[in-house]
Amino acid sequence: MTSFRFEIIHSSTKSRARVGRIHTPHGVIDTPNFVAVGTNGSIKALDNAMVDSIGLQLMFCNTYHLLLQPGADVIREAGGLHRFINRKMPIITDSGGFQVFSLAYGSVADELKSRGTKKADGHVLKISEEGVCFRSYRDGAKVLLTPESSILAQKAFGADIIIPFDELPPYHIGQGRLKSSLERTHRWEKRSLDQHLKQPNGQAIYAVIHGGIDPELRRQSCEFLTALPFDGFAIGGSVGKNKAEMVEMLETTMPRLPRDRPNHLLGIGDIDSLNAGLPLGIDTFDSSYPTRAARHGLLFTSKGNIKADRNEWARHFRPIEDGCTCWTCQRFSLAYLQHLFKARELTAYALATIHNLHFMVDLMRRVRQSIMQDDL
Repeated sequence: MTSFRFEIIHSSTKSRARVGRIHTPHGVIDTPNFVAVGTNGSIKALDNAMVDSIGLQLMFCNTYHLLLQPGADVIREAGGLHRFINRKMPIITDSGGFQVFSLAYGSVADELKSRGTKKADGHVLKISEEGVCFRSYRDGAKVLLTPESSILAQKAFGADIIIPFDELPPYHIGQGRLKSSLERTHRWEKRSLDQHLKQPNGQAIYAVIHGGIDPELRRQSCEFLTALPFDGFAIGGSVGKNKAEMVEMLETTMPRLPRDRPNHLLGIGDIDSLNAGLPLGIDTFDSSYPTRAARHGLLFTSKGNIKADRNEWARHFRPIEDGCTCWTCQRFSLAYLQHLFKARELTAYALATIHNLHFMVDLMRRVRQSIMQDDL
């Protein structure tokens, strides 16, 4: 079995950007790279054979959802997540903490709209030092998720990269509560690491750097977690209410992370954020945005996004973008996609998703080439 290893191929002379390779038991991940989200072990509208053919080297699956359905035992019995979903390339899983605490606190958008914890009603029962007790949204059963049980689930999945259990406090939180949350997250991450090290299984574990947008707490988080034998680092927690806050946080955080280990920006992967994060040295980004945009008929092109269902494309008997080598553009016209979206045919979602994922894969290939030439 190939062990986890990170190598730096080239560091830009123009910025902190670098080209690297992450070696895993299921193949190599060229960095920088985009990571698509397959929440339930499937990228919506596509089967995993098609996803592999697009060349998406790393796929993100969600422990919270897979734990509730079909369950860790079923996936273990199937031979692990790769075999269960028929994916040949690497997989990263999260701890389940993000979804649980989103139920408890809502998202930043919810907070800004004063919805706060309304999402939590009836779901999250108790948050304690042990972990989080919540009700399954599927059958109402009580579930206790702890650092240890999260890691054991990810062990059953057999993901190439796993994430320790952490607390995701809301954006609007007092300084005292934020500091207490950070300290508990550090204890949970240490417990997660200890559980992982009992049976590494060739898997890698990334620490999650927290601290909200407070530079001092981010510094403390980097200091605590980089002293532990994690294989890589993810930037998590609240990253701000807008891109300016996120970039400011990343500018102070990224230089504090070891250059010899890979890093990942959790849940952020739109084009503007990629452009901001790449010069700061971020290696991988995950986001559901390209696939969600595709299902809404928003198609990516080098000249900007276009809306597939607009009447102006009704007689555009050429591909979405000339020169695109994706499966969709090689076979179908934008006029056909416009018809499918207007007719609300399910095929539209698949064809659009294939194109957007291919666009992201090709974009990151060009980004790596740009860094190699010291243009980025």
